Amino acid sequence: MSAETDAVSTSAYSSPAKSLGDPGITPLSPSHIGKDSDADDAVEQLFLVVVAIDFGTTSSGYAYSFTKEPECIHVMRRWEGGDPGVSNQKTPTTILLTPERKFHSFGYAARDFYHDLDPTESKHWLYFEKFKMKLHTTGNLTMETDLTAANGKKVKALEIFAYALQFFKEQALKELSDQGGSDFENTEVRWVITVPAIWKQPAKQFMRQAAYKAGMASPENPEQLIIALEPEAASIYCRKLRLHQMIELSSRAPVNGYSPSDTIGTGFTQAKEHVRHKRQSRTFMVENVIGEIWSELEEGDRYIVVDSGGGTVDMTVHQIRLPEGHLKELYKATGGPYGSLGVDYEFEKLLCKIFGEDFIEQFKIKRPAAWVDLMIAFESRKRAAAPDRTNPLNITLPFSFIDYYKKFRGHSVEHALRKSNVDFVKWSSQGMLRMSPDAMNALFKPTIDQIVQHLSEVFDKPEVTNVKFLFLVGGFAESPLLQQAVQSAFGSRCRVIIPQDVGLTILKGAVLFGLDPAVIKVRRSPLTYGVGVLNRFVEGKHPPEKLLVKDGTRWCTDVFDKFISADQSVALGETVTRSYTPAKPSQLVIVINIYSSEQDNVGFITEAGVKKCGTLRLDLTGTDASVPNRREIKTLMQFGDTEIKAMAIDVATSKSVKVGIDFLNY
Repeated sequence: MSAETDAVSTSAYSSPAKSLGDPGITPLSPSHIGKDSDADDAVEQLFLVVVAIDFGTTSSGYAYSFTKEPECIHVMRRWEGGDPGVSNQKTPTTILLTPERKFHSFGYAARDFYHDLDPTESKHWLYFEKFKMKLHTTGNLTMETDLTAANGKKVKALEIFAYALQFFKEQALKELSDQGGSDFENTEVRWVITVPAIWKQPAKQFMRQAAYKAGMASPENPEQLIIALEPEAASIYCRKLRLHQMIELSSRAPVNGYSPSDTIGTGFTQAKEHVRHKRQSRTFMVENVIGEIWSELEEGDRYIVVDSGGGTVDMTVHQIRLPEGHLKELYKATGGPYGSLGVDYEFEKLLCKIFGEDFIEQFKIKRPAAWVDLMIAFESRKRAAAPDRTNPLNITLPFSFIDYYKKFRGHSVEHALRKSNVDFVKWSSQGMLRMSPDAMNALFKPTIDQIVQHLSEVFDKPEVTNVKFLFLVGGFAESPLLQQAVQSAFGSRCRVIIPQDVGLTILKGAVLFGLDPAVIKVRRSPLTYGVGVLNRFVEGKHPPEKLLVKDGTRWCTDVFDKFISADQSVALGETVTRSYTPAKPSQLVIVINIYSSEQDNVGFITEAGVKKCGTLRLDLTGTDASVPNRREIKTLMQFGDTEIKAMAIDVATSKSVKVGIDFLNY
């Protein structure tokens, strides 16, 4: 809507107005916000089942519920090839492509097959793990962003994500068909995919594009897929918890019949034990009640959900709105890359310190499968770390590590350990690294400190006073070390609560969200959105370099006309409307450019950090010539969902054009 043309001559900082093409548009009316709540309800489709996919950094899984019996949530059937010491319903987020770059396998199957390949062969296969973090860490994510396999080869990230989602789609449809005895069609499923709330908009859109590529939904039928935010999903599930389904860290009284001292480790294992033997999907009954914990919450009460996973930790602050118990987001999601991967990274640094960085780098490239094995061995010991542990933790070194080290350095692993001055790590005669509990706890410290530090900052925000509960969810929340750190830092300010089966909390909440997407009523906008317009030039107020004279009228160009500010509350489905008029009355093709910024106060579209994220092109050629001399173009933006839609309407002829906000292709 600035005087920007379709020409590509405009760099981010040159003034779009200098490429004088279409004269742009100018605001017509004072802005107003309309609640357009029932416009979308008519197209609500009837799905037979909701399937949620928790696509995690370290592990992934799916769960589903039939819309006819929403109180039953089925978590996917158990996977072959689980690891010792790691019992869960999820499978590692690992994917293997053949040397021809075709999909081969996912999860344990991918890992085991890759592991069994001969080293001469395995270097041609493409193995990916922990690749979800790339979407968080890539600043300028596009459809062309690459991922690097263990052997160093690159593949487009979109392909890998689409393969992974397609794998889950096929698994879920197969399980549903087996269960129902007849083939289940994709059209009967509403899909929900969870993403971290702190992801930037491009990453959320990327996930949707990958799902389209995997055939879960299509741009023509976007409501078949919901992108849900992880801590929000967890929050929805926590509302339904009964007291016997959670562990309160601070309570002195026994919970679940255990005393608090043994709750931390055993509460989980006993809860899981009875399902370990049966290899099928587990069904969780979600009572259609508000749980007791919730009944203690009153109108306006606040709670924090801390979702700590493999890659990221993100936290959301919610407030209850009665009577329906809808949620209102009070403070925009925050967090960062403080997931349990940080602990793996510290372990890697420790190995570099003992065996030398040059060796570890080489070993990872030359023996990628053995490196994966070593990290698996570490993973199961990592889960055994606890605050009061006294006996050492043993980590088996793969034979090829010991062998390759001797070739590389000319002396033994044992020798390296003896001469490295790393305390608390010894060599045991059984060929293992022996770590004292202190050494293991030290690996957790940097990551846990960051989480506690970040939480303290959130607690200090004015919007975050009087928090009643802190729900700790996500896979990393199973760690007693993290539980203890959070309890001792914040136990005096609020009650710290951990749902049982904490690693599945998000999955179950995502299913509930898919059954009733309207449960979250108010969100905070993560960005400021607006359009580029022309305003009448005011001497002394507008910078002279923005002056544009057209047909004797003096315009100020590149003005950012704000629709909504970062951090502003937006109700789900809320529509913001603005009216514009073409700066030149005879203009027939009207181009409206939409921009976003992380800053609140944006004056011009040329400021640093302002990005174009959508274009509405309204072509009015061929419409009746008897248009009023001031043509009114209404522009609407609908907010609230994780997706944002925009629309422009020519009031005189009712011609309209729609566009989804696009962060990947500009």
